Amino acid sequence: MSSAQDLRPIVIKKAKSRAKPHGNHSWKIAYADFMTAMMAFFLVLWLLSSASPKALVGVAEYFRTPLKVAIAGGDKSSMSKSVVPGGGKDPMAKDGEVMRAQTNDPSDARRREQQESERLRQLKTRLETTIENNPVLRAFRPQLLLDITSEGLRIQILDTQNRPMFRTGSAAVEPYMRTILREIGPVLNEMPNKVSLSGHTDSQTYMAGERAYSNWELSADRANASRQELIAGGMNEGKVLRVLGLADTMPLDKNDRLAPVNRRISIVVLNKKAQAQFESENASAAEVSVAAQKGKAAQELQAGVAAAETPAAKAPAATGAPAPAATPAAGAAATAAPAAAGKRE
Repeated sequence: MSSAQDLRPIVIKKAKSRAKPHGNHSWKIAYADFMTAMMAFFLVLWLLSSASPKALVGVAEYFRTPLKVAIAGGDKSSMSKSVVPGGGKDPMAKDGEVMRAQTNDPSDARRREQQESERLRQLKTRLETTIENNPVLRAFRPQLLLDITSEGLRIQILDTQNRPMFRTGSAAVEPYMRTILREIGPVLNEMPNKVSLSGHTDSQTYMAGERAYSNWELSADRANASRQELIAGGMNEGKVLRVLGLADTMPLDKNDRLAPVNRRISIVVLNKKAQAQFESENASAAEVSVAAQKGKAAQELQAGVAAAETPAAKAPAATGAPAPAATPAAGAAATAAPAAAGKRE
């Protein structure tokens, strides 16, 4: 029995431990992508912080113009001054994407003009809203004319018989006119455009005379007084491009040249085209004036040098050589000679 029991197979049971299933590992891939992107982002920030302004402009031009170059065509689209050279033959050539980006596109010019016109219309609306919301300005609304001209936004402040802008025959600003100008001044700062002011009068004549105070002086003085009030109200002084006195040459009421509406102040917010034209005229006039002043100064200097040299050249001829001083021997001889002559007599 015991031997039979010893021959029985021994069965050993071992419990297998089952490992718990791990979770989804896809988040690690997303996290790795995120960290890679962040590393690249901070690397770009570090490079930009150490780059020079010229290099930054070159990088910006490189990434801004390829689409435009592709549309325009050409076989040298990679030739440019960009700090990121392309695959062209000569990366230093100047007829690549940078130069093409700077070409004048008529459609771009028209678009800029349209955008500027829209901004001027918005400024006109802004001024009209300011007038309507201000009880003081609302009372003077009939005396304010706003319109868009070929030069820009024109604001005209008209005179009336019962409410003049200035004292009669003077550039002294009346209180209500001062209020209008000082309210308009800050609004004009909303656009970078320059401003032109012009004064107008009626055809009422003043006393004649060689140095009489005419409508020309009066209109110019009133325009300048308006400029001072605009600046006092908050307008930037550098915005004024020109101040004109036009007297009675441009009447608003051509049928009645003595009408009060002909006495007015015109404020024009110039568009870029008109501003460039006036600045070009001013620059040309300044160059001519400087050249004339240099020529006049050279003539005066030459005349002064000639005048300084003339007396010096004539001095020896006028005065002659100085007479030699008489020596004691010569004096004695001169004294002895008359004595001898006396003896002979």
